[in-house]
Amino acid sequence: MSGLKNYMLSKALQVADYVVPVLKDSKFKETGVLTPEEFVAAGDHLVHHCPTWSWQTGEESKRKPYLPPDKQYLVTKNVPCYRRCKQMEVVQENENIIDADDGDGGWVEPQFAAGALAAMTDKVRDLTVDDKPAGSATAGADDDDDDDEPAVDIDEYEEEGLDDDPATLASGAAAESSTAAASAAVDNVLQTRTYDLHITYDKYYQTPRLWLFGYDENQKPLKVDHMYEDISQDHANKTVTIENHPHLPPPPRASVHPCRHAEVMKKIIETVAEGGGDIGVHAYLLIFLKFVQAVIPTIEYDYTRQISM
Repeated sequence: MSGLKNYMLSKALQVADYVVPVLKDSKFKETGVLTPEEFVAAGDHLVHHCPTWSWQTGEESKRKPYLPPDKQYLVTKNVPCYRRCKQMEVVQENENIIDADDGDGGWVEPQFAAGALAAMTDKVRDLTVDDKPAGSATAGADDDDDDDEPAVDIDEYEEEGLDDDPATLASGAAAESSTAAASAAVDNVLQTRTYDLHITYDKYYQTPRLWLFGYDENQKPLKVDHMYEDISQDHANKTVTIENHPHLPPPPRASVHPCRHAEVMKKIIETVAEGGGDIGVHAYLLIFLKFVQAVIPTIEYDYTRQISM
């Protein structure tokens, strides 16, 4: 039923998009929405502070006249997704549901903390590969001493039974154990999915809209049900729907529906103002990326700087 509802809503919004006029005057502070010009300014700010994002032109036939031809939407590619959402423990106490009685389950306010995920990814990012094995610092000195020793004759070595020496056998067993452990480690290597993320301007809701399309470990496109594994189950088929991209041809992509974006942004603006701070419209997308992460917490796209408000 929710799928049919979302489909009908999507079709209605496609019609409304042709009817609704383009927002001309800024209402960012009052309602949390953006004009196309403000969207471009916020996009430029995002690209400047996070170069993994870039502007795209899209298909020429689908370009929006209210946006610059070379700045139709934003994209970042090959974003890693290390875990499925169902493998994570959701920290409910760090989430605040906005308007939970609205019939749609509300929206998660951006007070979430990805502690478990951050700890896991920090460990992954801290992994280093040494070019030299342990103990290599003293290996050179030992080699200098060994250069004066005569070479061991392999036939003499076998005749004297040195190959049956317990120390030699123990060393061989350790090597075999190490090889087996390395093989097991390879078998347990986490196969990482990747996602391409797009940010478009939604003319009807007058806010940014996030789109995502995933690939498996072999770079083959994910099926819809597999992409939903990487979406918070509180939002799958509700906040996140599968729709056609406004600037690209099929296949359809998953999208975080923008119906609550302005409401959440307005609440953030008010909260910051109460504390004596101020949010400029240029920071919109930096904040936007942080609060939609509650929907896709395992997709590691948010490499943006810390925001002080």
